[in-house]
Amino acid sequence: MKAGVDAWRQDELAFFSIEQAAKLLRARKLSPVALVEAALARAERLQPRLNAFITLTADKARRDARRAEREIVQGRWRGPLHGIPISLKDNFWTRGIRTTAGSKILADFIPTMDSTAARRLARAGAILIGKTNLHEFAYGVTTENPHYGAAHNPWALDRTPGGSSGGSAAAVAAGVGFASMGTDTGGSVRIPAALCGIVGLKPTYGRVSCWGVIPLSRSLDHVGPLARSVADVAILLDAIAGRDSRDPAAKGPPAPDYRRGLERRPKRLRLGRPRDYFFDRLDPEVRAAVVAAARKLERLGARVEEVSLPHVAGSLELATQIALFEAAQFHSGEGYFPVRAMEYGEDVRQRLEQGMAMREADYRSALARRDAERQDFLAAFERVDAILVPTVPIPAPRIGARSVRIGGKEETVRSALVRLNRPANSCGLPAISVPCGFTRAGLPIGLQLIGKPWDELRLLQIAHAYEQATPWHSRHLDL
Repeated sequence: MKAGVDAWRQDELAFFSIEQAAKLLRARKLSPVALVEAALARAERLQPRLNAFITLTADKARRDARRAEREIVQGRWRGPLHGIPISLKDNFWTRGIRTTAGSKILADFIPTMDSTAARRLARAGAILIGKTNLHEFAYGVTTENPHYGAAHNPWALDRTPGGSSGGSAAAVAAGVGFASMGTDTGGSVRIPAALCGIVGLKPTYGRVSCWGVIPLSRSLDHVGPLARSVADVAILLDAIAGRDSRDPAAKGPPAPDYRRGLERRPKRLRLGRPRDYFFDRLDPEVRAAVVAAARKLERLGARVEEVSLPHVAGSLELATQIALFEAAQFHSGEGYFPVRAMEYGEDVRQRLEQGMAMREADYRSALARRDAERQDFLAAFERVDAILVPTVPIPAPRIGARSVRIGGKEETVRSALVRLNRPANSCGLPAISVPCGFTRAGLPIGLQLIGKPWDELRLLQIAHAYEQATPWHSRHLDL
């Protein structure tokens, strides 16, 4: 098998799509060993600037690459992820590899089993190059980690990549591996995808198993992929979607072939633009980019109409209450909190204290009240195929910033980054973020599409059609 380094420079290999690399790997024109070496070299070179990883698994990756090469040479090609370097957010259990959840408490935790997602990706032939940095216990949206240091946005190193899957997004955007897996409880796949200019998908609640993922909020947690194209996200979803007997929530109808489904362009596409909440307070450049994206979709044949979501304004408060209570229950149940309270970062410790102070009756009330919000979405989906909104209302804020000014009003960074993402988590709906532009300062902007339950394929088809008609996904960093 040809090594590949003579035909392509390492920086060229870094920004291949999964599909491009898979085609070359299968044809034996590129070696998994060369691909992994290129990813590891880039990871080691950029780690001092990005701090995207907590643990690099170089020795294991090299062993797995040599095995993948042997399998492919022998004609035992497993599919498009075979020999592809990826990373995992460091709250996914990985057998024999430490899994810290970005915490001091689990700094030495080494699982004896893989999470379902990690196991399915390995079975598909993907090669793990490392575990990525995250907000401590995934309980935050900036990946400013007090124990492992802040992750940095590749597009502007003084800016946050978002969180909690910030290390995953920073790595993928910088060409360190072809994809990563994250978790999304209040936007933690979509937020960093938007701020780093890549694609991030939060599937329907239960479409992908969360077994073996250290939880934040069990009724809001979702596992989802981050990659540089919609097609690559579809390939990853094909590998991880499906029922899991170890996760009672991992149920639903059989998953379709997502990658193959992208070849069918949706007809008579109807998109909803909410009159409520989502467009109320936006940075002007974000608003302009999302409006332009809607017009582009109209030119591609979509009909965009206004829809009403009157109960969505309460989603931030309700989802926050649910997350506070469920996070506190997990951490107290594991014996971490309050026994080891001083080992947490200040922001996470304060949220857990708030959760411990909540009454169960208030938690149950929040669970019940979110049904009205879900019914708003379901009513809108009787008229439209998906809902089009911004992913976040602002470009990436500076690391350390605690507030931002939008439309002349101050808002906390946390509130600004989660408020357009919480509704899809609260209702368990699939949602995807795709790049839709850049600010004058060169910071990425994300377009969010929210879909019907179990209809990830339609979201992927819409996002793919938009992506292929625009240049944003092809803009790469020269790092």
